[in-house]
Amino acid sequence: MADKVTVPEIIKMKQRGEKIACLTAYDYSFARILDSAGVDILLVGDSVGCVVQGQPNTLPVTMEEMLYHTRAVVRGRKRALVAGDMPFLSFQLGKEQAIQNAGRFLQEAGAEAVKLEGGIAMRETIRAIVQIGIPVMGHIGLTPQSVHRFGGYKMQGKEKDQRQAILGDALAVEEAGAFAVVLEGMPADLAMEITERLTIPTIGIGAGVHCDGQVLVIHDMLGLFDDFRPKFVKRYAELGEIMTAAVKSFIEEVRAQKFPGKEHSFK
Repeated sequence: MADKVTVPEIIKMKQRGEKIACLTAYDYSFARILDSAGVDILLVGDSVGCVVQGQPNTLPVTMEEMLYHTRAVVRGRKRALVAGDMPFLSFQLGKEQAIQNAGRFLQEAGAEAVKLEGGIAMRETIRAIVQIGIPVMGHIGLTPQSVHRFGGYKMQGKEKDQRQAILGDALAVEEAGAFAVVLEGMPADLAMEITERLTIPTIGIGAGVHCDGQVLVIHDMLGLFDDFRPKFVKRYAELGEIMTAAVKSFIEEVRAQKFPGKEHSFK
């Protein structure tokens, strides 16, 4: 087994020019598979609200639900760094609340880092969490918890003032002490500029090829989620179709009394 992935190692990967592979995970079985395949970071994303719970967005996801899923992922990994996604209203009400909830991810769930959305507005919150020893991954650009403010899941950074604001967010996240930052839903040239300006790694999702790493939602890239298909998702498999075919075969064999056969039965 390769060496355990740590926060310092993720930072060194940028320095070496080695790209970082990150995927979301929400349970033990998926975590085991992704970890054994060699993924660097397992992000227990609040995207669980959409792809597992069937919610229209990430806003209903609670701290207790995130801790539950993070514990399951931690049990399934041996090598990857596990980061827990801080859900809506778990860090926005003040630094004390943010520190306490970030600490719960480490103490109760076994995560090694947390991710939170926001740039300049969250600078002091990020700083406070980092100062007590908890690694923080930032998240700027299209931040899903701000879906209503954006008027939907729309690319950010098209206009000049937006670009400057996002660049300011990136610099603020780095200055506050984050070890990495997710860049979501922005022009590729803006993401490249940010990546070149920052000393910490950038993890892109819908932000072009020049980021220091990439992240996708596992249900998206495996073809398990069809409610919507973002432009930036590449579906590396169509497991939904394979599962449907398998279930249909099971149903047919049950009704035809072909399953269970002798080899599946006890004497």
